[in-house]
Amino acid sequence: MKQRIANEVIGTFVLCFGGTGAIVVNNVSGGAITHPGVALTFGLVVAAAILAFGATSGAHFNPAVTVALWLDAKVAGRSVLPQIVAQCCGAIAASLLLRALFPAATTLGQTMPVAGVWQSFVLEVTLTFILLLTILRVAAVPGASSLVTAIAVGAVVALEAMFAGPMCGASMNPARSLGPAVVSGQLESLWIYLSAPPLGAAAGVLIDRLFLREVPPAPSAIEPAPSPAVRPLESLA
Repeated sequence: MKQRIANEVIGTFVLCFGGTGAIVVNNVSGGAITHPGVALTFGLVVAAAILAFGATSGAHFNPAVTVALWLDAKVAGRSVLPQIVAQCCGAIAASLLLRALFPAATTLGQTMPVAGVWQSFVLEVTLTFILLLTILRVAAVPGASSLVTAIAVGAVVALEAMFAGPMCGASMNPARSLGPAVVSGQLESLWIYLSAPPLGAAAGVLIDRLFLREVPPAPSAIEPAPSPAVRPLESLA
């Protein structure tokens, strides 16, 4: 458990430092990275973190993912709160470091509802829904490797940040939004990014279970049912 928690802290720190750091650098440099560059940075840092920490922590780095996998019975209930606390600590630590490095930065890469409060809320629900479906569907592929998972999840994060970032920030991650908001002291819109991603993630689990997951055939009355292969589904999330 200690190793898992440590990896969640460090992995979320890496994700937030790289992703929100790209936004900060883009702002202070007058747009040198550009919006597509920021979106690509988020996708790449997510993919790198999954590859680096997936084998030992499950590579959630996102409270919405942790809650969704708990709802899907892939995470033990006793580990949910410690992992969420670890993720939030990693995100806040990344924002504190960015504040020290760039004291003139005001928002520190904070997610803001540019498109309007409820439009941004619906966007965040939908984006996280798509992200969780991707995670669950990739995890369901027989023999899927960590590399495949990292590429798929990183690509979805980059794609969603690319088209929805200018409208709602494309957080999909309460911890990623919490860090900059807490350190910058701008909390007025934080509720959107704390509530919408878990709702979208839960919807992803529900749709996957109802419509996309294959139902195993009933065991024969004559032949014994084969033992199910044990797959580290949590490590693919």
